[in-house]
Amino acid sequence: MPWLVRQVVRLVVVLFCVTLLTYAIVNILPGDVAIVILGSLATPQDIAGLRADLGLDRPMLVRYFDWLGSALSGDLGRSYRNGEPVVQAILDRLPVSLQLMVMAQVIALGIAIPVALLSVRRPGGLFDRISASAAFGFLAMPNFMLGIVLIYLFSVTFDLLPATGFTPMSEGLWDNLESMILPSLTLGLIEWTVLMRVLRSDLLTTLKEDFILLARAKGLPQWRVLLQHALRPSSFTLITILGLNIGGLIGGAVIVEQIFALPGVGRLLLGGIFNRDLILVQGTVAFIAVGFVVINFLVDMLYAVLDPRVRHVRFRS
Repeated sequence: MPWLVRQVVRLVVVLFCVTLLTYAIVNILPGDVAIVILGSLATPQDIAGLRADLGLDRPMLVRYFDWLGSALSGDLGRSYRNGEPVVQAILDRLPVSLQLMVMAQVIALGIAIPVALLSVRRPGGLFDRISASAAFGFLAMPNFMLGIVLIYLFSVTFDLLPATGFTPMSEGLWDNLESMILPSLTLGLIEWTVLMRVLRSDLLTTLKEDFILLARAKGLPQWRVLLQHALRPSSFTLITILGLNIGGLIGGAVIVEQIFALPGVGRLLLGGIFNRDLILVQGTVAFIAVGFVVINFLVDMLYAVLDPRVRHVRFRS
């Protein structure tokens, strides 16, 4: 079976398992969405009637396959709370999460790549030790704590940036960027630590290869050896982790979106869980899962661009 077909089959199986498992977990959570909607004073007859109207009185597997059939046609259902189409609710909030994801990764890469390159110039030197200590320090700090510290410094103490809230680009590009700087820094200052350590380790391994020794024997400057010859073959693990981070950040920045009051997909998911809005939770998780596996599929394809050996092996099989 060709490699591309195997990848597509694997993605379909993963998505099916994720959606089924999510549906099962959401349905066994304590609480009843009918009681949440009607309130604790509702009569048993009213609760039973609403459950029947919402289809909650049917077996779980029947409801799941009904939802799956609609999802395959692009209909993720309607919210139990307000009747809003789930697809529309996600699309309304997706630009915020995408902007947060992109800005956080730009910050993380903007720190990780230069720091890793400077560290491998003199492994074990002063800069290498300082960067390693800083990386472990940021990695040990929870993102919600870092967010609170940044709010205290840049909003409360120096009054440079807004503490919470989101301004759409339609109301001004600079105002939009101001509202996203602190959330992006909160994620980026955590993400760069892993990226830097992985890239540093791979660079040290690559610098021992014969083609690097040959480049040095030709008298090439160290920066040219690092940038033109060592960085590209050392980036495979970095790209893998970057793909995992991007997929996870589509809906995984729940805490950061909650702290900074950003109307993103993560906050939408959190609201659906609190309100026992099963359809909203299921649709949001399915959307995040699709984004996650598609991004990682694209990462696999990118390997073939970076390394012709990978392209030859994969597309020949």
